[in-house]
Amino acid sequence: MKIQILGAGCPKCKKLAEAADAAAKELQLDYELEKVTDINQIMAFGVMMTPALAVDGDVKVVGKVPAIEEIKGILKQ
Repeated sequence: MKIQILGAGCPKCKKLAEAADAAAKELQLDYELEKVTDINQIMAFGVMMTPALAVDGDVKVVGKVPAIEEIKGILKQ
């Protein structure tokens, strides 16, 4: 599983990365966490507001930092 955090490195982006990492570890997933900071790459996802969370290239959350429990639900899908 590839978990991507889309954002330029703002505090919310870092918080989302930490929450996604914690959620994936709690679920004992085999995953790779990637931070996408290039604005052109972010826009290629169709994302206009950061932070955003993508799983295997599919954008799941835009413009907010969901709770770890919510992220776990997204990762289990």
